[in-house]
Amino acid sequence: MSPIDLQPVLAGREIGLRPITEQDFDALHQAASDPEIWSLHPDSQRFKRDIFKQRFFEGALSSGGALVIHEIETQRIIGSSRYYEWCPNTREIAIGYTFIERAHWGGETNGELKQLMLNHIFQWADTVWFHVGDNNLRSRRAVEKLGATLSHGEDRELDGMPYVQLYYRLEQSNYIN
Repeated sequence: MSPIDLQPVLAGREIGLRPITEQDFDALHQAASDPEIWSLHPDSQRFKRDIFKQRFFEGALSSGGALVIHEIETQRIIGSSRYYEWCPNTREIAIGYTFIERAHWGGETNGELKQLMLNHIFQWADTVWFHVGDNNLRSRRAVEKLGATLSHGEDRELDGMPYVQLYYRLEQSNYIN
């Protein structure tokens, strides 16, 4: 088996994925600058430029698994997602840190994104985890549509504000493609 590729170049019908670069900051922040994107997220201030850079972008660059989402037709960046917490012994990985411009909500973009990422990573992984804030009903429904099941929750805190992070588990054999 080939070594795991956490920053592939992937293309679907409407969107493509590629590794994030430092040059992507302005375009990615533009896609992330809508407060509504973060309204259900534990880090609801992430739309602000400095917070986005510090709490999202710098971590994405250093993660080794972050991807930008772009429209195939225009190449315009519309969001990001990432692979993280790869555990080769148990063949488990997480997919998250995902956001997409609101103009692409309610359509096929998120489904195509997850299909591209899951089809790619299931070459190496047997289990994919999704970490979702308990109030983020939109994200919870999206991962449940894939066949992921709620495993457990953990109490967390961000800037002194408590929240519950839910852990959804998706086995390759339960993936609804």
